[in-house]
Amino acid sequence: MEPLTIRYTFSPKKRSLATGHVADLFGLAADELPHTVADGVVLDVRPGDLVLFTGPSGSGKSSFLRAAARQLGAFDAGSLVLPDYPLVDCLAGPVEARLEKLAACGLSEARLLLRTPDELSDGQRYRFRLAFALDRLASRGRQSPEATCPGTDVPGSPSGFLLADEFAANLDRTLAKVLAYNVRKLCSRTGTGFLLATTHDDLLADLNPDVWVRCLGDGAVECARRDVKKKTSASPTSFGCRKAPAPTGRTSLGGITARTTSPSSAA
Repeated sequence: MEPLTIRYTFSPKKRSLATGHVADLFGLAADELPHTVADGVVLDVRPGDLVLFTGPSGSGKSSFLRAAARQLGAFDAGSLVLPDYPLVDCLAGPVEARLEKLAACGLSEARLLLRTPDELSDGQRYRFRLAFALDRLASRGRQSPEATCPGTDVPGSPSGFLLADEFAANLDRTLAKVLAYNVRKLCSRTGTGFLLATTHDDLLADLNPDVWVRCLGDGAVECARRDVKKKTSASPTSFGCRKAPAPTGRTSLGGITARTTSPSSAA
């Protein structure tokens, strides 16, 4: 990728008596220097990578995420207009394939599949938006026969990246972690790349990103790439992601199939 430099000013686009009063009240100078989010940062992003941007609110992670997405031609899940059809009718392919896509994003309850997006809760609609975006991205790839994700026979766009800001922010933490684990599996299985941003570091282990970008604020950015040699090792990766426990069973959790561990692995 090309170096990323992101700066923005605090000056209002349209001045008014109220904006002038606020500037005077808080001592904001008219010639205040721009705020720097990133200065010449180069990300080592490859096709099929899961890239995670983390940092506190206001640290610039969303600005960084979207700047990277523009370079990579990423597909923005949040910009899609959702159709007014039952969920199972919104995706392409055989019904069994549609059910698999929806279940991978945590929507496997039969009654939910017969509802429209407007009839879902915010958390359910967020999960459907991911499934719908993944389906649109695959459809875009099918329209270009030459576009195939490297290392897989699953068609996709040459860039093949899906953008999701505030990833799983409106889900409870247990549900968010299971969704994160499923997204990691989708990334590995299909070769689809993901650009995700979140304030929650508790998703790091389950997402196990290939590239981790930490926005610390005031222009400070730390980037780390996972050591692929440690991918199958029991030791942590270069930035501390643990290996997911071996699943021994399944439990129903709000429409998501969750993994359970044996007593020995829990110990």
